[in-house]
Amino acid sequence: MLAVLNGISLGFVLFLIGSGLSLIIGSMGIINLAHGALYMVGAYVGWSVAMDAGLPFWLAIVCGALAAAAVGVLIHQVFFRHLSGLLDEQILVSFGVVYILADVVQWVWGTNAKAPFSVPGLDGSVNLLGLIYPTARVFIMAVGIVFGALLWWLQQRTRIGAIVRAGMDDPQMVRTMGIRLDLVAAGLFVIGSAVAGAAGVIGGLVMGAQPSFGIDIMLLALVVVVLGGVGSIPGALIGALIVGLSQAVSVVLFPSFSGFSLYVVMAVILVLRPAGISGRVVTQ
Repeated sequence: MLAVLNGISLGFVLFLIGSGLSLIIGSMGIINLAHGALYMVGAYVGWSVAMDAGLPFWLAIVCGALAAAAVGVLIHQVFFRHLSGLLDEQILVSFGVVYILADVVQWVWGTNAKAPFSVPGLDGSVNLLGLIYPTARVFIMAVGIVFGALLWWLQQRTRIGAIVRAGMDDPQMVRTMGIRLDLVAAGLFVIGSAVAGAAGVIGGLVMGAQPSFGIDIMLLALVVVVLGGVGSIPGALIGALIVGLSQAVSVVLFPSFSGFSLYVVMAVILVLRPAGISGRVVTQ
């Protein structure tokens, strides 16, 4: 049961980062493999605010989100807005950005990984389903549920959400209606970057901050997007929970095979649902 709860809490962290990446790929056709590096930036900025400066944790989340959003604006304006439709170039540039940001992080914060954040009010334990469970992980699950509901409402019940969905299904039609789809997509890129940074701070409660996050988290986020289906918030949530549970449970039950058990699960699901759980087909 403990492994299941740990998997769910990890799944909600992956949902925070994977949902933004899914929308970016779906609305812009940009494969931003540097998305995990934005998570890393948020985690380190959050560490400086919450641990080094001793400021409130909510402020650390805001600062992590703003820092990642600023980096997202920079890489979008300098690189990705010139690479529309050029998938090979996007991948190469993304990897370059990952290594640049990893070097910057090590230059500013050092090469040693940071321990999980210790935040007043979230450093204790609660009774959850008969288990003594860390308050920080319960907080992560609560934030993930609220964020998922908010994101679903924005995508399904608002005008901006309708534009985004229409842009994923038929971008040419949206453009002929006079809607600046490029501006909408750029806004999503910035918002997705900010969410990734906030996720880095929230995930820091259990994972701390590490220079390797740029690659490690990116791989897990990509699996979430592939499993959930591009552009689908419910799909991203289900995919993230599958990834989190697969990671946590396999470490307990099959420790020798935990490294690739997730990819076995992914292969099985994609055989059954080639377009991902959501089944959305994106046209660009």
